Amino acid sequence: MLKDSQEQANESERKFDETCRKLVITEAEATRSEERAETAEHKVKELEEELHVVTNSLRSLEISENKASQREEAYEETIRDLNERLKDAENRASEFERQTNKMQKENESLEDELLQAKEKYKLLSDDLESTLTDISGM
Repeated sequence: MLKDSQEQANESERKFDETCRKLVITEAEATRSEERAETAEHKVKELEEELHVVTNSLRSLEISENKASQREEAYEETIRDLNERLKDAENRASEFERQTNKMQKENESLEDELLQAKEKYKLLSDDLESTLTDISGM
């Protein structure tokens, strides 16, 4: 019985030692797990801060993109307006060129008529002078 009690005591002591060893291992694992958890929490906070910065940057980029899009639309409208004005100016210039050509032709025609009228006047003046000279000589 003493031997049984001693064996039981030895067995209990061995189990106690084993349990203590497991407890030490478990405590070490718990400490490592806590350290990993703290590291993970720190990393989560860093990532949350980075996410916040990226979100703000994204908002800023979206605002910039919207402004750029609005400017682009305004520029396109200005380009359309300027193209329309250019076409109108080109049409007016073409019309003025046609009118100028027409007036130049008309001017040339009138100058020709004037030259013919002057020649006719000269002939009539010469004829009249000749007739007056003939009448005076009679």
